[in-house]
Amino acid sequence: MKKLGLLCLVTVLSLIICLSISAAQPSQEPSLWKVYQQSLKSAKYVDLTHTITPTIPVWSGFGPSKFSPTINPKTGKPYSYKQDGFEATHYDLSTDQLGTQLDPPAHWNPDYPSIDELPPTFAVRPLVVIAIQDKVARDPNYHLTVKDIQDWEKKHGKIPEGSVVFVRSDWSKEWPNPELATRTKFPGVKLEALKFLHLQRKILFHGHEPLDTDSTPTLEGEAWLLKNGYTQAEGVAHLDQVPEKGALVAIGYPKLKGGLGGYARYIAICPPDWKYGVSVDQIPESPLQKADKPLHWDEKLGVRVR
Repeated sequence: MKKLGLLCLVTVLSLIICLSISAAQPSQEPSLWKVYQQSLKSAKYVDLTHTITPTIPVWSGFGPSKFSPTINPKTGKPYSYKQDGFEATHYDLSTDQLGTQLDPPAHWNPDYPSIDELPPTFAVRPLVVIAIQDKVARDPNYHLTVKDIQDWEKKHGKIPEGSVVFVRSDWSKEWPNPELATRTKFPGVKLEALKFLHLQRKILFHGHEPLDTDSTPTLEGEAWLLKNGYTQAEGVAHLDQVPEKGALVAIGYPKLKGGLGGYARYIAICPPDWKYGVSVDQIPESPLQKADKPLHWDEKLGVRVR
């Protein structure tokens, strides 16, 4: 009995020692944190988004927007750094279809989700960039075809299911020329190409640089997408700074209740050796770097500038 008791005591002590050693050692790093440390931290980040101002191109049917300093309702005067310790901006936005956008299907069909009803799974996706800028240079009204998609796949492989496909046309290089919104001929995407991408390749959504999907009289491509529950990106920029294959895209937009459009921000996450973009360790982030000049309100431009 004494030997059995001694054996049990030794076993218990050994177990306590093992547990103590295990507790003293750091736990294994979570897999998603490893993804950040090993890949995302050293990646190159490229902003694919236009800055919203009162003078950017917009369809005439929406009209202009206006920015102004926020007024203190008690004094009737704008808040100021000197008097109040802060300032704020009042936005009179003519539409939720401004600049770089994410169109939810409710924009054309009330039976489908509005911007606030889109699922959080939209956050990060593989990014495919199909370039048609050379063809657009010869024909400003050129539209992406199924053959263009198949040619891309011959070179890069099959488009991943659930990916985002952006169409590079270089139309946005003239931004923010307001005259862009008045043109009836501009690069787009053919209906057949949209159906191929969604029905055959099952992508999440496509994006283009102009403010409409196509230049047909009825916007047939945009109508098919939004009336059937698909989303799309419009007004995308800087696609000349993104690889055609191998990047991710981070997708952000405001959660406006019942919103039929979204002021979206798209960030391409590119490989560390990519020639464009900035990586996490290259710029001050916390705290952010102090500017050479302070922001101030410009009455003529109707925005804050440095």
